[in-house]
Amino acid sequence: MDSASAISANASESCKIMEDQRQQFEALLQSHQGIVFKVANTYCWRPDDRADLVQDIVAQLWRAWPRYDSSREFSTWMYRVALNVAISSVRKAVRHREVSIPLDESMHDTAAAPDSQLMHERLKAFIERQAPLDRALLLLYLEDKSQREIGEILGITPTNVSTKISRLKQKIRIEI
Repeated sequence: MDSASAISANASESCKIMEDQRQQFEALLQSHQGIVFKVANTYCWRPDDRADLVQDIVAQLWRAWPRYDSSREFSTWMYRVALNVAISSVRKAVRHREVSIPLDESMHDTAAAPDSQLMHERLKAFIERQAPLDRALLLLYLEDKSQREIGEILGITPTNVSTKISRLKQKIRIEI
């Protein structure tokens, strides 16, 4: 085999490997896409901002894909990447413009909303007021993730997760 044939064979094999990796990534992304949308909905209020954040998260997931360790749970890795992108996005938005939350008239009409709807809205407003790390923690807690999983995703110890959850629960009891 001459050198041109060897180069062509290597290039062909590289293309096949890259295509297999792309297909594997797309399949995992498709089966766990809810994570991306949950994170985007938690950190962005306007539809255009959510769409931009989803795109940023997917792009970062693809860039980080070669470093994914398949011995770990994909959803844990995906949450970690998605939350890091979302938190960075929030920090960037705060630095570049003043963040304002539009007045939601329905939040003030307590007679028209059933109790469960009102509590849901109050909880949502509470979550939106929290710091990015606490918002991420609440999102994962409400997803029934274990303290170990939450700690792994957020890069904190399970003990720290437990402490933060207890403090957030106390704040919820007081504020809601």
